[in-house]
Amino acid sequence: MARKLSTPQGNYFEDFSVGQTFEHGVPRTITQADSAIYTGLTGNRFALYCAETLAIKSGFKTTPVDNFLVFHIAFGKTVNDISLNAVANLGYAEVQFNQACFDGDTLTVKSEVIGLKENSNGKNGVVYVRSVATNQNNQIVVSWIRWVMVEKQVANQPTTQATLPKFQAFIPGEELSFSTNYNFDNWKPTDSDNQIKYDDLQVGDYLFHRDGMTINDSDHSLATRLYQNNARVHFDQHLMQTSQKGKRLVYGGHIISICRALSYNGFSNAIWPLAINAGTHANPSFAGDTIFCQSEVIAKHQPENRSDIGFVRVRMLGIKNDTPDNMEFLYDDSAGRTKYHSNLVLDLDYWCVFLN
Repeated sequence: MARKLSTPQGNYFEDFSVGQTFEHGVPRTITQADSAIYTGLTGNRFALYCAETLAIKSGFKTTPVDNFLVFHIAFGKTVNDISLNAVANLGYAEVQFNQACFDGDTLTVKSEVIGLKENSNGKNGVVYVRSVATNQNNQIVVSWIRWVMVEKQVANQPTTQATLPKFQAFIPGEELSFSTNYNFDNWKPTDSDNQIKYDDLQVGDYLFHRDGMTINDSDHSLATRLYQNNARVHFDQHLMQTSQKGKRLVYGGHIISICRALSYNGFSNAIWPLAINAGTHANPSFAGDTIFCQSEVIAKHQPENRSDIGFVRVRMLGIKNDTPDNMEFLYDDSAGRTKYHSNLVLDLDYWCVFLN
């Protein structure tokens, strides 16, 4: 007699427990093709990822893979176990890029559940995980904490008591490191369009990067498939037509990459993301939205014995269908709670290596 087999359904909120670990499936070897597609989808112009001659001159063995591409691919490995039944990915903390990644490197990813909190609606809850991606030499390439809202399989059925993890609000500049093997003394100003350097920046400076990028359905779908992120909310229109907006969500990581690419216009010397202190996907994005970006300098740190670079802490804001001149990013609602403007889609606090 023929049997009807069941396909994996992913984990629901009540399936998680604090301390639970996952060794995520399907290791991923990153190739030059991945980087080429990523450039085509984001318009990334940062010179270190574009010119092998510059990379080698600066001490890299060849052109490195963009750190945000590495992060998205590693993140994608976690989706099947952590966020297949997600409502939304909510935020990040303690994201650290520990090793450069190159064509041919293979990533494997593990995660541990570090916190759980059921939402008051009884329909879903927030799952906190710490994930680590290592290369074929067992070196940590990137690690991060994220929290995601996950559906419950049985609504209104009580779950375990909430456990909220503790993590750093931000990584202090003196705790950051960047390999001394990499040196940019021979970098010409024209290599990055003669733009702003580390010493030109002051804390409190902000810059609207001007360019906008409209999200096509094909772009965000292809980008999310590139990362092998199979969360249903990004692909299944049949599922999403009954949601509040009735449309598929754009993966928040794609918004990060668009904003990073847009920030080149002014911040072309911000060549290397070092860490993400905190990140919030403040509102959803959909195909047809046009994304703009603004950056604010919130801290600087000069590493010892380096005159070629400095570390800059940036608050990068992603805005849809509007410009910063027309909106208050934060406001208080009638209950006095701080809210984001509805057109603010990304609030990302990150450290980068800035050329001098």
